[in-house]
This record gives sequence, C-alpha cells and structure tokens, in this order.
Amino acid sequence: MHSINKLTFVILITCIIFFVQISAREEEASEETKKYTTKYDNIDIDGIMKNERLLKAYVGCLLDRNPCSPDAMELKRNLPDALATNCSSCSEAQKTAADKLSHYLIDERPETWSLLEKKYDPDGEYRRLYQDNKFNNVNQKYLD
Repeated sequence: MHSINKLTFVILITCIIFFVQISAREEEASEETKKYTTKYDNIDIDGIMKNERLLKAYVGCLLDRNPCSPDAMELKRNLPDALATNCSSCSEAQKTAADKLSHYLIDERPETWSLLEKKYDPDGEYRRLYQDNKFNNVNQKYLD
C-alpha cells in the first residue's frame, strides 16, 4: 500500500509540472501573438493628413478635447502601448500609417506634434529616433 501512495504521489507531481509548463507556454504564446485590431487598417491616412477637419478631429480626440470616432478611440487606447513597445503589437499597415502620420506631423505640423508629444512622449524619444533615422537615411543616400 505504501508503494502505491508513492507512485500516486509521483504521478500527481508529474501531472502538475506538466500542466504548469503547458500553461506557461500558452501564456507566452498569447503574449507573442497579442496584436491590435486590424479593423481600421484600411483608413486613408493620406486623406486624413490632407483634410484639416479630419486631422483636427483625430488630434482633438487624442488630446481629450473632443469626442472620438471609433477608430480614433482605438488609436487613443493603443497609442501609449505602441510607443512603449515600438509598435510590437501593430500590423504592418498600422506601422506604415503611424510612421507616415508622425513624420508628417513632425516635419509639417510641429505645433501639433508638440502637443501630442507633451502628452504621449514627454521625453521626446520618438522624435529623436525619427530624427536619427532621417539623418542616417539622408547620409546613406550620399554614400550610395
């Protein structure tokens, strides 16, 4: 009887270890695959940049100055995480749109960028990263 209890105990411990390892792997996998919704990936970012009314609506939403459309609310909800993780949960379309819009705002609408930067990137890390990349790309053109 004593050997059966030992065997049962070993089997029980083995099962617990097995389930803990599976749970840990599933949690890691779900973190790796965590992506933002792609529901709004077809938004016309060029159209927004060219339309003063639309651009102001998005910026106003991000700055808590006016109500948000559903897509602007999604952006507002994900923006802090996207900045903190270098857009690791973004789809390719989201990365492209984010780069295009932020570059436009930094280069063409610095006053608007400053307001957003004050709220979402007070240390100016994203601006420095963009400017470093821009400088490196310009220098690379001359080296090619």
